[in-house]
Amino acid sequence: MPRSSLDSFFEPRSVAVVGASSTPGKPGRTVIENLIANGFKGRILPVNPRGGKICGFPVSKTIEELPSGIQMGIVMLPAAQTPAAIQECAERGISSVVLAAGGFAEVDHAGEDLQAELKEVIRKTGVRVLGPNTAGHISTPDRFTSSFFPLGKIPNGPISYIAQTGNFTGAMMRSIMSGEHYGVARCIGLGNAVDIDEADVLEFLADDPKTKSIFIYLESLHRPQTFLKIARKVTRTKPVVMLKGGATEGGAKAAMSHTASLGSDDNVLDGALKQAGVVRIDEFTYLFTAAKAAAMMPIPAGNRVGFVSPSGAFIVHISDICHQRTDLVFSKIAAATQKRLEDISPPFINISNPVDVFPSATVNGMEFAWREAMTALLKDPNVDAVVAILILADELGEMKLDFILDLKRRFPEKPIYISFSGDENSNAAAKSFLEPKGVPTFPRIEDPFKVLDILVQCRKSLA
Repeated sequence: MPRSSLDSFFEPRSVAVVGASSTPGKPGRTVIENLIANGFKGRILPVNPRGGKICGFPVSKTIEELPSGIQMGIVMLPAAQTPAAIQECAERGISSVVLAAGGFAEVDHAGEDLQAELKEVIRKTGVRVLGPNTAGHISTPDRFTSSFFPLGKIPNGPISYIAQTGNFTGAMMRSIMSGEHYGVARCIGLGNAVDIDEADVLEFLADDPKTKSIFIYLESLHRPQTFLKIARKVTRTKPVVMLKGGATEGGAKAAMSHTASLGSDDNVLDGALKQAGVVRIDEFTYLFTAAKAAAMMPIPAGNRVGFVSPSGAFIVHISDICHQRTDLVFSKIAAATQKRLEDISPPFINISNPVDVFPSATVNGMEFAWREAMTALLKDPNVDAVVAILILADELGEMKLDFILDLKRRFPEKPIYISFSGDENSNAAAKSFLEPKGVPTFPRIEDPFKVLDILVQCRKSLA
């Protein structure tokens, strides 16, 4: 399917909101408020039988009364009214529609019949449809969203999401916006995917210059061969990371009641995804933590890690994790790096990589020890990325973190990931300082290594 078939979803110049509401808090009003908050430059045309004005925009009483030339419709009507609404949109020349309503095949047999009717209308009219059972989609380069969840201004960034859940452009996007410091380019909640599916969207994102990395949550593949063919192309230029739900019998049953999805044979799919270069993850959290790392830092050139730790126990624990669960290795450092680490450490310390930095900190001060150890590792040609665990607490004295930003500027090709041990208030302050300036932080000491491994797997496919 050609990319242009989805252009109007991501670059609309006009949008009709069918089922618009003047009542604050109603989805048909919130979607308009979101468009306003994001500075949408196109025309907004509410539709409501009462007429009047909503958010200052004149209201058409019916779809038929709308002016011609409208590119997209956001339909906020109950499920039973959606087939007729699609027909009316087609007759008015609206060729792209987002359907928000639930109540289709994910619910019961009556919902299955209604979804079949909806599919038939789509087939006859040729209207492209996203949903139903979705909170909509987001396209920040064009200041657009069809989400009816209260989002406000959505931060722009290089990450795009495809999610077989209606809620990703709702509560989960709000979680990213309030808890993280990265933005998105496109975010698509497929819902029941009666028309537009994951393969269509992946094909669009393949050539989208605003999308640098793609993160996916799916419960099934609607067109496996097509999806995998597209994925083999995309993963040569962009990281593609997927969480596949419904991998167990219980998960597959839950998927049927969620988006009416039928799972594929999980072992077969796992091998096919690997061959296509798609990196599969097993925790929902990594859809956010790995995305944050990919948004802020380069994809690592290789799997050789430099590790700066304040504790020998951390070194032992992380060494076990890296050896057992990842492809990461702790670099054999160059002679010059070894000498520098020895120079900054007490003579009784047997220093190497991973670096137990606390003895140096007791002699030279916290900031000096971390700065010099991280600098030495980043200079080393045998190191592809550096992870540092900081100890932060007021009683230990202030550690000014500007040196980390300086290292980011000096070594732009090498990722730097930060984790913490110490006072949680100090850790939160460090996150608030570092992340808006492009240095990702992770509250759990294991997470930077697991995230790094995910992106190392992505690197293997990149041309």
